[in-house]
Amino acid sequence: MDILQSIPELDRLQGPLFLAIGVFDGVHRGHQAVISTSAEHARADNGTPVVVTFDPHPEKVLRPQAAPHLLSATEHKIALIRALGVEHLLIIMFDKQFAATEPEDFVAQLVAHSKPLREICVGHQWSFGKNRRGNLDLLKTLGSKMNFDVVGIQPVTINSAVVSSTAIRQGIEKGDFAKAAEMLGREYTILGTVTRGDNLGKKIGFPTANLSAHNEQFPPNGVYAAEAKIDNELHRGVINLGIRPTVSGGKSERVLEIHLFDFNREIYGHDVEVRFLKFLRPEKKFENLDALVQQIRRDVEQARDF
Repeated sequence: MDILQSIPELDRLQGPLFLAIGVFDGVHRGHQAVISTSAEHARADNGTPVVVTFDPHPEKVLRPQAAPHLLSATEHKIALIRALGVEHLLIIMFDKQFAATEPEDFVAQLVAHSKPLREICVGHQWSFGKNRRGNLDLLKTLGSKMNFDVVGIQPVTINSAVVSSTAIRQGIEKGDFAKAAEMLGREYTILGTVTRGDNLGKKIGFPTANLSAHNEQFPPNGVYAAEAKIDNELHRGVINLGIRPTVSGGKSERVLEIHLFDFNREIYGHDVEVRFLKFLRPEKKFENLDALVQQIRRDVEQARDF
């Protein structure tokens, strides 16, 4: 996939260009409808489809204290968009300077660097530009003036519920993976990079990979049967998510660690994508380390049976 880092880089793509624009956190079914519609229109007109998104999530810059937990940070979002077969992805750096851009100026930049711009496809409630003044109506007005088409995709619904990143976050927070998967169009996964921990797992006979998660939306604390994708290979194991009350010494930071069955490779620095298969038990504090080890043995046995 060709990744562009600035609007002027659109100059090098053969037109006409069809732009699918959005934050696309989670790349759920609604986002997929925007991206696939744009791609279909491009194919019909022998044009070039381009997905346009932003890094970081605009709310992280505009309202950092109230910003939502991400379903897919940029590294994960790129992988998910690539999996849709997208050939060109423009990632616009969203900072305070960009946030101050008037909506007319933003669109004018897209037009100036597209040869030519034939269509912009967005969700029907998409807002853009300084103070979020831009919306679908303004975009259509600008399209009429600058000679490009505008498509607004209506909400995607499942069982009368509107598919949204907010609804998916709520489902994951409650551990409702079925609801999340239905709206995402795939199983919910967390992408993380393996970092060095305290090696306690190795010392007690259950080595774990500690993940520095790129996602921010976690399910409830607890122990899960899980699956991990490492270098495009699938491995089964057990996830512990939580504050590790037996050994943490009172620290409240949540830790995501996975013990992989029959696995002894060195994977520090590797990206690992984990999927939660089954909730086994809540996190709890044990009387001592021996009691914890006995419970881990039972967790592993239960997960293997599953």
